[in-house]
Amino acid sequence: MQDPELPHTSPEPRISHRHLEVFRALMLSGSATAAAQMLFSSQPTVSRELARLESLLGYALFERAQGRLRPTARALSLWAEVQRSWQGLDRVVEHALALGRPHQARINVLCLPALSHALLPAALARLHAEHGPVAVSVATQEAPLLQEWMAAQRYDLGLAELAEAPPGTRALALPAMDEVAVLPAGHALAARPVLEVADFAGESFVSLARDDPYRQQIDAVFEQAGVQRQLHLETHSAVAVCAMVQHGLGVAIVNPLTARACAGPQLVVRPLAFSIPFQVHALLPLHRPAVAEVQWLVDALAAEVAAVA
Repeated sequence: MQDPELPHTSPEPRISHRHLEVFRALMLSGSATAAAQMLFSSQPTVSRELARLESLLGYALFERAQGRLRPTARALSLWAEVQRSWQGLDRVVEHALALGRPHQARINVLCLPALSHALLPAALARLHAEHGPVAVSVATQEAPLLQEWMAAQRYDLGLAELAEAPPGTRALALPAMDEVAVLPAGHALAARPVLEVADFAGESFVSLARDDPYRQQIDAVFEQAGVQRQLHLETHSAVAVCAMVQHGLGVAIVNPLTARACAGPQLVVRPLAFSIPFQVHALLPLHRPAVAEVQWLVDALAAEVAAVA
């Protein structure tokens, strides 16, 4: 309740959005009659709203001359500001409507560089073939920044190899695969349909970097079997491994996605008689507004991996 000792005050009249809507229609049309048609209203109502707006402002916005409304200098200054604000409102309205139309949402994807080359393009082609064009923005990053950016809810979908879900995300495992051998075309081992551990004995071998978890698994297999390779080259990138193999610098074991993407006249792919599991995980943010098209892309990714596995 209001303090009885204080004088009663009524809320100060305010300029409403409707007042500005009427002002905009008058500036665009030049007359109250035409403005009423734009607003699906009546000429007396528009004239009354204009008079109310001028009363609230304390100054005239238009000069009346021969049935036309001529804007004053103040009206022209106000008009410039209204136009800027209206353009922003139009963008908001357009964005809101676009979110309800098919294929208008934009998916922001963050993935390992190798997956942007070996998996994502084929999955996007599958997505577009099944659902039509979908706007997708792709960024690449290595761990641990990939995990940090996903935890910050900056992307709609992340693609990583490690299963650990960063805080604020959940990890969805795509179908499991096995690593494969890549060989220069014409290499003696290319004549074999499947390669054993012993087949790599004495071969020049292009390795992943020493801190790579798959490098560590591969080295453990050969160490357990007592098979020695010639280890002269190593790199962080599976794509770079394949490029070195293409140039005859050695043989290698890489993930099947990169192997398939790089296969061609200079590089052949062979399965292994032993298993070195490889798996990609989709990372989904828990606190970012859901985009329906993300599930379409996850399904396309799973189908593409299943076709390779």
